[in-house]
Amino acid sequence: MVLKTFGWSFAVTALGLVAAVLYGGWAAFGIVAILSVLEISLSFDNAVVNAGILKKMNAFWQKIFLTIGILIAVFGMRLVFPVVIVAISAQMGPIEAVDLALTDKDQYEQYVTDAHPSIAAFGGMFLLMIFLDFIFEDRDIKWLGWLERPLSKLGKIDMLSACIAMIVLLITSMTFATQAHQHGGAHVDKAQTVLISGLAGLITYLVVGGLSGFFENKLEEEEEREHEAEEAAEREGKPRSAVALAGKAAFFMFLYLEVLDASFSFDGVIGAFAITNDIVLMALGLGIGAMYVRSLTVYLVRQGTLDDYVYLEHGAHYAIGALAAILLITIQYEINEFITGSIGVILIGWSFWSSVRRNRALAAAEGKADAADKAEVSSGV
Repeated sequence: MVLKTFGWSFAVTALGLVAAVLYGGWAAFGIVAILSVLEISLSFDNAVVNAGILKKMNAFWQKIFLTIGILIAVFGMRLVFPVVIVAISAQMGPIEAVDLALTDKDQYEQYVTDAHPSIAAFGGMFLLMIFLDFIFEDRDIKWLGWLERPLSKLGKIDMLSACIAMIVLLITSMTFATQAHQHGGAHVDKAQTVLISGLAGLITYLVVGGLSGFFENKLEEEEEREHEAEEAAEREGKPRSAVALAGKAAFFMFLYLEVLDASFSFDGVIGAFAITNDIVLMALGLGIGAMYVRSLTVYLVRQGTLDDYVYLEHGAHYAIGALAAILLITIQYEINEFITGSIGVILIGWSFWSSVRRNRALAAAEGKADAADKAEVSSGV
């Protein structure tokens, strides 16, 4: 099972590390290995959240996620995205941006760093909406009940998540506007950029998430009608065809997954510059890490891990909330990548341990109930 799921990841790792040695020797090998670990540690929560969505898809769309999806993740976000950012911010063509990345790595890094406020605002708002929608939803299973119970009651207010997200965005942009006046107006454009990029992230979430939810609901309704029709047709001896709408629902859920992965990858791409500004090594390291995240997502789905450890999804969403806050903070202040990765790992580890304790408690209670039943039967005999 492990080899089947992670086989491609192992192969890509071997090829990537060999390519690194051929490209820049053993120093490049070490950099690519470090970047791979960085990407995995920063994106473990991504895998858990992805698994919660991917388990609703059939085997075909899971394969699409691991093939076409990984091409988008590795080549799109880890290689093309930084080049596009440089091309837009420096107002140059994509070929010139690639040439700059290969010939003047310091200037290339500077352009990407200058674009960080817009990247962080977009990704931060998108991830913040995911977190807010999760904590405001009334769920049967609650991890931190003292917090989630009152928040689920507040969640009955329409559009509360969007309102809070916009308030956070306004506070963030106004903070930069205030700092701009204090520094002679040097950062006025930065405040405007943060506001526009944050609104773009919010709109993207509402559009893609809304379409995904709409078609998912349509699919559930259609499947229910299909099931009833199949039962009726079975009684009459007339078999029915499968639900055609599944393709649309799965496509928009796949699209949602890709945007989600893109938002998660922002911190990894930006954080990679703390280790290297070589675009080739960056693409190799982050690409290897992205492969493991994808494989881990499928592994969690096929093993039913989220069903067995019910608090994992909670921990991952709290990690998303922390990452959203970190992205918004890094617009103005630098935060070490170790802190960013550690927070996610700690929250998910805590939720996993809580799930284990819950399973043990349920098993112990079930054992006591069985023992009581046997004792009752024995006394009756």
